[in-house]
Amino acid sequence: MKVAIIGAGIVGLATVHAMLDRGHEVVLVEPGGKQGRPTDGNAGWIAHTDIMPLASPKAWRNLPRWLMDPLGPLTIRPGYLPHLAPWLMRFMLASSPGRIKASIGAIRAINAEALPAWQSLLSSLDLSRHLREHGILSVWRQKDAFLRSQDIIERQRSFGIAVEALSPAALAELEPALRNVEAAVLYPDACHVADPAVLAAELLRLAQERGAAHVAADASRIELRDGAVHVHVDGGGSEVVADRVVVAAGIWSRGLAAQLGDRIPLDTERGYNATYPKGTFGIGRPIMFEGEGFVTTPLDTGDRVGGAVEFAGLDAAPNHERTDAMVQRLTRFLPHLQSEAPAKRWMGFRPSIPDSLPVIGPSGRDRRVVYAFGHGHYGLTQAAITAQMVAGLVEDRASPVDVKPFSAQRF
Repeated sequence: MKVAIIGAGIVGLATVHAMLDRGHEVVLVEPGGKQGRPTDGNAGWIAHTDIMPLASPKAWRNLPRWLMDPLGPLTIRPGYLPHLAPWLMRFMLASSPGRIKASIGAIRAINAEALPAWQSLLSSLDLSRHLREHGILSVWRQKDAFLRSQDIIERQRSFGIAVEALSPAALAELEPALRNVEAAVLYPDACHVADPAVLAAELLRLAQERGAAHVAADASRIELRDGAVHVHVDGGGSEVVADRVVVAAGIWSRGLAAQLGDRIPLDTERGYNATYPKGTFGIGRPIMFEGEGFVTTPLDTGDRVGGAVEFAGLDAAPNHERTDAMVQRLTRFLPHLQSEAPAKRWMGFRPSIPDSLPVIGPSGRDRRVVYAFGHGHYGLTQAAITAQMVAGLVEDRASPVDVKPFSAQRF
């Protein structure tokens, strides 16, 4: 078949290769240079050990403290609140015990297959060198906060996820630069990539070498007629005609889905980060600073601190006072950063669904259009397995993961 894929973020690129592997003709519709794509500046984690949705007890415990600080880990710009209200209502509904249990089951199902899917994809393309398998740390500034997290840790263990509690001496040996940490656990099987933007560039280059065509334009409209799917692109009224279309354009997917009658509660969690020269942090693996709203990653191209959630839409200018405040909080743990300055500040648009599950499945109007967006914090983690799921949907065959929890019609 001829398959048009809208969006060349990490999910779209993984899907391109899944389609090429199965012998399909692929056209990638993506203008390039789109500001704020999470693929270009995320933390680089393949966080397949995570199981909790954002709407969880952990988030609600920290929410009042976070919202009191306008530069803290989570904020809503006042002018954006009326627009966000329906999303927030769905977020509250997703926080019921039954809904949390269902979300955990779906997140575990897709994340359990995430790393094997990545290993298979990278190996097939001779890109395994991009994977860094050094584990991931979670650290707590106060031991009582760590003790309150025991239920999550035990649930992870019940799923067969390796979690190792570290003594202060073991932590000091593993990460001697860290200070003011009273508790820590190591996820030895978790990993990250050398640099997410570099990996994406390699995937795009290889896709074109394998024969994928690239239309450097935005998709403006999807039309179903004459036994085919027509993707209209900006500029000159041109179009791409395909047998199947995959919508994988992140936050920019919402309007295309709405054209097909699917009203998806998709909004952007604006995330901020700062990248320093490689080796500045003095850490050997990614670290989650629990309750602080940020993470660090020693990428091959520089040391990155990122996180925070800001709801302000696509059009508001970045507020890098948030970045600076995040860096200042990091200095509690890495005091030597007081004298350092980041080489680069960045803000990106995470495509977020209230129940923390992506939309993976056919449009309500026509099964020839398949959605693959809304991965929130897990776009990189879930990209390769999402591509395999999409391949099953495109070819009307079994998916490696049950797609029902991710349906666009669940709303």
